[in-house]
Amino acid sequence: MNYEKINTIAYNLHLIKTSKFKTIKIKINFKRIIKKEEIVYRNMLINLLIESTKKYPNARLIEIESQNLYNVGFGSGTTKSGNYHIISFDLSFLNEKYTEIGMNEKSLQFFLDFIFNPNVIDKKFNEKSFNISKNILRDDILSFDDSPSRYSNSKLLEAMVPDTPTAYNSFGYLEDLEQVTPKNLYDYYESVLSKDLVDIFVIGDIDKIEIKKLIKNNFNINTLKKEKQTHFIENKKFKSKFHKIKESKELEQSTLLLGYKIEPMTRIEKLYVSYIYSYILGGSSDSKLFKNVREKNSLCYSISSSIYGVSDLMVINCGINAKDSNKVIKLIKDQVKKMQKGDFKEEEIEKAKTTYLASLKGLDDYPNSILNIYISKEYLDYDLTEERKKQIEKITKEDIVSLSKKIHPDTIFLLEGSKK
Repeated sequence: MNYEKINTIAYNLHLIKTSKFKTIKIKINFKRIIKKEEIVYRNMLINLLIESTKKYPNARLIEIESQNLYNVGFGSGTTKSGNYHIISFDLSFLNEKYTEIGMNEKSLQFFLDFIFNPNVIDKKFNEKSFNISKNILRDDILSFDDSPSRYSNSKLLEAMVPDTPTAYNSFGYLEDLEQVTPKNLYDYYESVLSKDLVDIFVIGDIDKIEIKKLIKNNFNINTLKKEKQTHFIENKKFKSKFHKIKESKELEQSTLLLGYKIEPMTRIEKLYVSYIYSYILGGSSDSKLFKNVREKNSLCYSISSSIYGVSDLMVINCGINAKDSNKVIKLIKDQVKKMQKGDFKEEEIEKAKTTYLASLKGLDDYPNSILNIYISKEYLDYDLTEERKKQIEKITKEDIVSLSKKIHPDTIFLLEGSKK
């Protein structure tokens, strides 16, 4: 596998050449510093832009052309990544080595038509398509709280890190959505093209010179943009004990979350030590939380821990009976303290490492997973697969104990089920 990054005035082009696949996959990311009121605009855009273009104004014409291009695949999505919000457009098509000369460019042009030639009249998005997209997003926002686990996690983050990107609803907010019009959404679209940072990732058995030329000739952005800040969010204030919040809903099961803030971590702690720590504490059926809270004491239906390396937070999530909440909290606190004291075995560390290494197997067998590796490297300074294998083996018990002492209690959120 051969990787090359080309910095241009308007975008970064990442070329990954490999003979493993018959397809070529392209991912185009538009990213900017996240703003709460802009989330709905960006979610509206991914739905509207991928639905139609001036050249292909309806699903039937899009499907016909897609078939003409040997069943080209495409899609879009949004992601929150620390301080940034990312709009992604994805394309996958059969390499012209297996079809006919010129199909690479035709596939790319078809794809870019969705980005650069939207279904717009007088600098306004098509009203019918706009209203459909707006109603879909409104339903997504309104139904966000229907999931108890999603609702609980949202409430926990709002309490821990209020008014920060970490706490923002990924769908956006109704009050912002109601302000969106076909005209101001088009204005925002133009802002995305002129101001967002752009990365283009290409993977396949490619001719690099050809791909560079195709992108240069067809990707119609030439504005100068520079990275403003890191993706990572660090905590500055820490508590010595938990603040507890309780709500009730008509549910049979209760959801209990314990949120912790973590002092700034080193790169190795973020990428490797935090994984080992979380795995031993609550990452498997062999973890301390699972064994002591679920198996030995039968006090929960499920329990797990997760560390959010981008925002330096840890969340322990469990499904319980409300009457058992105090017992569960005590047991969780005890296990976290044991980690700080180094009360865990070398064999637990080795099991965590083995699981981590197993998760890396097969990553290089799929275009999507390879692209994600290089995206993580570009945005978060993650290592490539072979380096990850080396680094994880170096982690020691002392490293894990050192990290555990950076973890501070912050907020407990209990969503109490009121059904009898």
